[in-house]
Amino acid sequence: MRVFVTGASGWIASGVIPQLIDAGHQVVGLVRSDEGEAKVKGYGAEVRRGNLDDLDSLRAGAEDAEGVVHLAFNHDDFAAAGATERAALEAFGDVLKGTDRPFLFASGIALIKPGQVLTETDASPFSGPDAPRGGGEQLALSWADSGVRSVSLRFAPTVHGTGDHGFIAYITQVARERGVSAYVGDGSHSWAAVHRDDAGKAVALALEKSAAGSVVHAIAEEGVATREIAEAIGRGLGVPTESISPEEAQARYGFIGMVYSTDIRASSTITRERLGWEPTGPTLLEDLPNYTG
Repeated sequence: MRVFVTGASGWIASGVIPQLIDAGHQVVGLVRSDEGEAKVKGYGAEVRRGNLDDLDSLRAGAEDAEGVVHLAFNHDDFAAAGATERAALEAFGDVLKGTDRPFLFASGIALIKPGQVLTETDASPFSGPDAPRGGGEQLALSWADSGVRSVSLRFAPTVHGTGDHGFIAYITQVARERGVSAYVGDGSHSWAAVHRDDAGKAVALALEKSAAGSVVHAIAEEGVATREIAEAIGRGLGVPTESISPEEAQARYGFIGMVYSTDIRASSTITRERLGWEPTGPTLLEDLPNYTG
């Protein structure tokens, strides 16, 4: 299958694209820089230049493909990210409706059901262009009745591995700079986690097997206690560990502090049964020495 992948030079795509190619697919990756182009070509994929604001490029990429995996998200401007995501999804919908082609798109679990274990049967409560991520999950899954094999890819808040520059990498960086590793409150609240390569395998299987309107959970660990995360970072860096308040967390980590203060757990039981997916990569705690070494 010829697959158009957005966010092709990004972190999650670095696990997804090699898995798609290994499965025999031809990948065309959307990139916006020379550096990104070199990276994506290094995976063995073709390249299309463009970005999320270039809707004509998104439409052209979808028209030229037999399936779309939309991983890009505008992390540079969270204030405008929802509107950007909504417009991008609508551009893809213009092309894909009535074609029965697969459309897999990145989503998340952070705000859907905090404090409880989220499952694939739990619908996102967010709708409309002003909602988080532009209400994209509800919008795209609704296309299942319009001839699109739309599939929501819900990734763990921690997609970890060597080279990661996301939440865990940032928390580790702050601990190194301040000389102390922190957790919020008693640190009993947890984060779901998945290794980057396992997430890639889940996406490749979802492209081939997932039904229209379904939800896939790229979740290997239902939840890892944030105190355990902070203590492992502290051991790796050789610094003490301390408890801080939610207010201190936001002051110390910014937006990530709010996420770090939230219990974000999710199950992948249904995904494993439907796709035959079984994570084999290292756990988050096993992987943390790669962040602190």
